Amino acid sequence: MQLGTRWPVGGTAPEQLPSVVLSAVRAVEDELEALDVDAATWRWTLTWLEHKPVVTLDDGTVIRYHPEEDTATVSQPDEGDEQE
Repeated sequence: MQLGTRWPVGGTAPEQLPSVVLSAVRAVEDELEALDVDAATWRWTLTWLEHKPVVTLDDGTVIRYHPEEDTATVSQPDEGDEQE
């Protein structure tokens, strides 16, 4: 695994990300805004796993890229896994 970079929610994502991953990031951010979630201090973390980008949000949301299909999947944390 290779560490990429971090950027704030609503900030500029790294340009080297595939367009479907950038679209997934925007969709998650749009959903947070629609739900009125205060994510002002949250950040995205980009890592590279086997030369494929994996983008993780501070709340545990993960976006994975599938180059074979040029698609991205968004996995959100299970509510039952939250710690108090």
